[in-house]
Amino acid sequence: MARVLKNKELVNTRLAANYGGWMYCEQCNENIGYLCYSTYDRLEMQYQCNCGSTGSLLLDFDDSKIGEDCHDELVIVKNRLCCPKDHDPLITILDKKVAKYELKITCKSCGSIYQKDKQ
Repeated sequence: MARVLKNKELVNTRLAANYGGWMYCEQCNENIGYLCYSTYDRLEMQYQCNCGSTGSLLLDFDDSKIGEDCHDELVIVKNRLCCPKDHDPLITILDKKVAKYELKITCKSCGSIYQKDKQ
């Protein structure tokens, strides 16, 4: 069943689908990553594309729960950033396409809020 978006704020960014799939920089149309549809509950991300454009994403849902801050690191499985508790894939950031980013993502299954950045 499709989820109902509560907030969808995209700046200089577009998604291949309503709340997931491939993510693109609108300035240069480069693919910057992939957001898994069903495993995240909230996403906040700011980035600078290699083309120099800055963008951001804020997505959450009507049924999103308030997550809990977690100091655990996301694990990498086949280039995907995954929840360390259940290894569910959450997001892929194509580091070679993005100069820097700050990411805050909530895992839908465990409710942990993970943070990651590249400077």
